[in-house]
Order: sequence, then C-alpha cells, then structure tokens
Amino acid sequence: MKIPNIKISPPGPKAKEILEKDHLYTAPAYGRVYPLVVKQGRGMAIEDVDGNRFLDFMAGIAVVSTGHSHPAVVKAIEEQARKFLHICGSDFYYEPMVELAEKLNQLASGSSPKKVFLTNSGTEAIEAAIKLTRYSTKRQHIVAFEGAFHGRTLGSLSLTTSRSSHRAHFGPLIPAIHHVPYGFDGHAAHDADGRPRSERLDYLEKVIFRREVTPEEVAAIFVEPIQGEGGYIVPPPGFLPAVQDLCRRHGILLVLDEIQSGFGRTGKMFACEHWGVEPDILCVAKGIASGLPIGAMIARSEISSWTRGTHGSTFGGNPVACAAALATIQLLEEGLVANAAETGRYLKEQLAQIQKRHAQIGDVRGLGLMIGVEFIQPGADRALDRHRRDQVVQKCFETGLLLLGCGEATIRFCPPLIVTREDVDTAVMIFEAAVREAGQ
Repeated sequence: MKIPNIKISPPGPKAKEILEKDHLYTAPAYGRVYPLVVKQGRGMAIEDVDGNRFLDFMAGIAVVSTGHSHPAVVKAIEEQARKFLHICGSDFYYEPMVELAEKLNQLASGSSPKKVFLTNSGTEAIEAAIKLTRYSTKRQHIVAFEGAFHGRTLGSLSLTTSRSSHRAHFGPLIPAIHHVPYGFDGHAAHDADGRPRSERLDYLEKVIFRREVTPEEVAAIFVEPIQGEGGYIVPPPGFLPAVQDLCRRHGILLVLDEIQSGFGRTGKMFACEHWGVEPDILCVAKGIASGLPIGAMIARSEISSWTRGTHGSTFGGNPVACAAALATIQLLEEGLVANAAETGRYLKEQLAQIQKRHAQIGDVRGLGLMIGVEFIQPGADRALDRHRRDQVVQKCFETGLLLLGCGEATIRFCPPLIVTREDVDTAVMIFEAAVREAGQ
C-alpha cells in the first residue's frame, strides 16, 4: 500500500458533506487543525472518506503508540468486550484493572511501592494529583511552570499556561497556584529580561518563596519533564534533578506530568528516566492504550493516604481500556521503546540536516520520537514565525503528511512508535518540500 497517496485534494466531496454536518451539530470549542475526515487507520496510515491515504506523524497527538488498530491491541479489546464492558472499578473488582495497576506499579520510576488511581484521561489524572497532594500534605499552594499544559478542566487549567486562549473567560480559576519560568535550552540563551535560562529555577526560591508563599505552605510542584503543548521544550540536564532536590529539601511533593512524554515516546518508558528522577506522583495517559481513553495517577504508597470514598470515577479503569493498555505495554516492552530511541535519533539527524539548508528553521530539539522543529524569521532578532509554521503544517497535509504544531512556532514530530527509517525518509522529504514552498 502506497503511503501517502492523495487522489483528490482534501477535503474531497464526502469529507465536505461531513464537515458541513459537523458545523451544524458539534460544539465550536474544538480546535480543528485541518479538514482531515478519517475513515480508517492501519499502522502508520490514515485513510480519509474520499480514499486519500496519509502518512501519520502525529499519532492522534502522541496517543496511537502502537500504530493504528494494531492487531494485538484489537484482539485484546475484542476478547474483553465479549466478557463484559463495564461494572465500575470504584465500586467493584475485576482482573484487568488489578493487572494494569500492578504493571504500572512495576513500570513507574523508582523502587518505592506505589498505588495507582485509574482515570479516563490525562486531565483527570492531574485533577486527582491536585486533590491528593493537598490531602496528603495538608498544604494548599501549588507551583507550576510557564508554558505548561496540564489539561483543560478547571483544576488542570489553573496549572496550564501554554496559551492564554485556554484560560480566557473561565476565571476565577482555583486559587493558590504560582507559575515560574521553565528552565530549558532553546533558540535563545537568555530571556527577554536578559536572565540566563539556566538560572530560572532560582526565581522560585528567590522570588516566589520570599515574596508570595513560604515553601512550608506548598503542597506540590507540577512539571512536565519535556514540555509538550508549550513547544516540545527539553530542559538542560540539571533542571529536573534540581527541582527534585528543592522538593526534597522543603517537603514538597514532586508531580511529573508524563501524559505526552510517557510510554516509550522519548526512547525510555518514561522521560524522567533520562535524568534519574523519581517523582512522588506520576501522571500518565495518551500512549498508554493505543487510543482507548484511560489515564493513571501513580503515587508513592506513603502519599496515597486518602480514605475510602474521597475520590472515584464511574468509567476510570474501564475493563476494555485496561485490556488495551496491557496489550500496548507488552508491545512497548517487546521492542517499540527501543525503536523510539533508535528511529528517533535517525529522525532528529535528518531534521538537523534540513535545518542546515533552511535558515527559517531555528531549532531542532527533542528525545526519541518527541521532536520539535521551531520556525523563525531569519535575521538578527530570530523572531518566532508562527505563520510560516502553520503554512508548512497545511502544505504537508495537502501532500499527505500529518503533522501538528505546538508552542509559539514549533512543529511536533510524534509518530507511532512503529515508525521505520523508510517512513522517516518519506516524511522528511515531504516536510522539506513544504518548508521550501512556504519560503517562496
């Protein structure tokens, strides 16, 4: 099967019919990127309702880790669906839920025993973590980072600052949330105020803890090991260990949001393993079940002190989703995490070569198959170029390559972890052609 294969310029006639109906009946809050109307997916390929086939390098926003409709995952779903679909894990017991909790306990970073709370999504995992950190510490204040994305329900939205439109007109958000600059290596060595980025964590102790809240009042620090929606930002090597050290010194809980970076995406099961960091709470979702809705909050047992009935979920830990997650994790352990590391290095190398040929690409960064390409306006100020980024994403879609933007002017490459070098060669060829056309 040839991928990509564009038979008719998208959106075709069948897609247009569905788009018109969607506009009539679907809430306008959804932030659709381009008019892709999906009929089916297999492996790395997406076919739309008009017969166009696309090469998928966005994986449903880093979700479809084993590729679309992997046979082993589909088999697990079918087998569990024939047994029972739902019974409510908050009230009763069933083996898939217990097996998944046991597996996540084994996979999570560090040797400490843990307890798992299963949710329907990433934002629910963050909400659970907010509640647990306050319940466990009896403290109220929480620290998060500028540029972070933790979700769009009210609690997680209060932590999110990747885009002002996410927060606009929803206030007041939950109180006692403080935001500090994220420490990272990027296209510039200093912030707009001239402060070196390596010194950003000092702002927490020298400003926040001195002027806004004492560390003894802070329940938790929430941080993405690699910022996702904020621009696929990779911190410098000492940043996460320094955050962990600060938390330990002040009795603050460290909550890592690995909703996008977890489950092999960066070439390790969890991104925090690159820096040897063990969180107090790990929040996961997206790639855990190859597309079925499930998330988890994994907390050290001594922190998971809440009592019966203090939290729950009707659908969290659904047995079919648990079966999909167990099948997905088995595939990850059998080679897909290793492939993410190896093929991710190759993809980053190829993108770095394209950067050398095109001045409008200011940075190529990432780990494994979580890679960001940032666009700038060539010149002394190297201003971020959102318009050019959006042009490239659209042109790639029109020629059969599915990509997504993030941050101010970054394109994310987050394909399914089954991706091959041949897929990479095809993708970068289409991508460079789009970059070249957008520059004309």
